[in-house]
Amino acid sequence: MKSSTQDIIDCTHQCVMNTYARLPVVLEKGKGAYVWDVDGKRYLDFFSGLAVNNLGHQHPRVNYALARQIQKLTHVSNLFYTAPQAHLAQLLVRSSFADKVFFCNSGAEANEGAVKLARLYSKKNFGDNRYEIITMINSFHGRTLGMISASGQERLRKGFEPVMPGFVYAPFGDIEGIKKAMTARTCAIMLEPIQGEGGVRVASDDFFKELRDLCHENKLLLIFDEVQTGMGRTGRLFAYENYDISPDIMTLAKGLASGVPIGAVCARDFVAEAFEPGHHAATFGGNALATSAGIATLETIKEEKLLENCLEMSRYFFEKLNSLKKQYPLIQEVRGKGLLIALDCDRPVKPILNMCLAKGLLLNVVQEKVLRILPPLIVKKKHIDEAIDIMNRVFQEVD
Repeated sequence: MKSSTQDIIDCTHQCVMNTYARLPVVLEKGKGAYVWDVDGKRYLDFFSGLAVNNLGHQHPRVNYALARQIQKLTHVSNLFYTAPQAHLAQLLVRSSFADKVFFCNSGAEANEGAVKLARLYSKKNFGDNRYEIITMINSFHGRTLGMISASGQERLRKGFEPVMPGFVYAPFGDIEGIKKAMTARTCAIMLEPIQGEGGVRVASDDFFKELRDLCHENKLLLIFDEVQTGMGRTGRLFAYENYDISPDIMTLAKGLASGVPIGAVCARDFVAEAFEPGHHAATFGGNALATSAGIATLETIKEEKLLENCLEMSRYFFEKLNSLKKQYPLIQEVRGKGLLIALDCDRPVKPILNMCLAKGLLLNVVQEKVLRILPPLIVKKKHIDEAIDIMNRVFQEVD
């Protein structure tokens, strides 16, 4: 017997911890840029599982890779070798600045690994008193105790004190502010190339070049949290490529395996060699199933020219959104890069989100007044036109 929407919602409230402000929709299936709820209603998914479903839903290459792998081997301990893990690591190394990769299960876990690696490298090379990491005000690096300590948002830490020491916060995009935060204890600077949960904040190209120089001059590690911006989201495979620089450590997760849990810490050799057996581990990290999905995802992005599509669709979408901005004064700014886009509004946007939901469009709210828009990389003009039509009708009702 099929459960109703209310049955599933009630069951969730009874049995699942109350950690999410869920929308009253029970999603059942997806295909391409669309999802359907248990009542058969279709939604255009411009949330993409929070930048996870970069290939949309049920991409045939990923499905085939998962089906083939699950018939052979799902998981073994990392005390053994597997071909999928080796091959995904090789693809990431060949596609980026990195020389070595560590696999884990999530973005927060990847960022934890990056912090451990940076501290260990610094202590091995500069002594015990060089351990602090500068992160950015308004940043978000995950929900573990360590990563709420690293994130530059006080609201995330409330109720969980005392948090982990060793993090100092500086203004994003402000090189002078970062210099003021530096001390003799600083070992690294960690930031998102674009602050996603912080409101889709974008810094200048010059800022990143100056930051790279600053780290080089002071022998500091530069860590890029590309959990959301990586895997093609900005029109380049990794966001750092937009700025003609590269970090020393990069973290990945969300879009890396099209919905199968995975995270990765990618690093240059001179940093990665700080890790030795026993320093770090993840039981499920890089198992055969997740890495098979990662291989299929990465190969699909390249072979189906989804980076080119991302840039083309981004230009088209920004043009349409800026036209809406001219029509509706409630839109203060359209910003972002690639298909990581925000509408900054003059009021709380939760009612707008709910109205879009009712009309069949999935979006996301961050920082109360910002609509975050995350279409899949497979998006076409017809999907963008559909989203613009829905948003236009909603803005007509609320403006």
